[in-house]
Amino acid sequence: MFGSRRTFLCTIAGLAGAAVSKAAFAGETQFRTEIADARAVAPNFVGIGKWFNSAPLSMSDLRGKVVLVDFWTYGCYNCVNTLPHVTRLYETYKDKGLVVVGVHTPEFPFERSASNVQAALKRHGITYPVGQDNDSATWNAWRNQYWPAQYIVDQRGFVVFSHAGEGQYAEIEGTVRQLLNAAS
Repeated sequence: MFGSRRTFLCTIAGLAGAAVSKAAFAGETQFRTEIADARAVAPNFVGIGKWFNSAPLSMSDLRGKVVLVDFWTYGCYNCVNTLPHVTRLYETYKDKGLVVVGVHTPEFPFERSASNVQAALKRHGITYPVGQDNDSATWNAWRNQYWPAQYIVDQRGFVVFSHAGEGQYAEIEGTVRQLLNAAS
């Protein structure tokens, strides 16, 4: 699905609609940028063992909505740092057509416990839908490789933005706002 994703090395950060990660290269800072191919249809949520805050969801059920898919795990420091931003986006835009779906894919055995995930949701004030992806089925379907990672899916079901890691909060919000305004 994401085989047509393009990767660029550049020395400028802050590209809109791109995921940027720093890497040292020949003594200067380079940025690896991935731009999601807008022709890539978003995969479905598969192998989800338990849904929190929602009945089971599918991408076809979410057509017509802007969807932010957030891959995370509660034991990941960087994931926890992104949660206030994701939660704020949800609270700000949920009544305007944004659906946030967290995909909790554990890295360590203790993160597989549904009660531990539920406690993390409560601790972080997460009220949007979260699927527990203990077997990494959805992770693999999306060909995801990072914690945290965010994907924005447009109203037609196409992935139009992806970002791995912390940051790019303004770009993520700008993309959501642009898609929502385009539908009004």
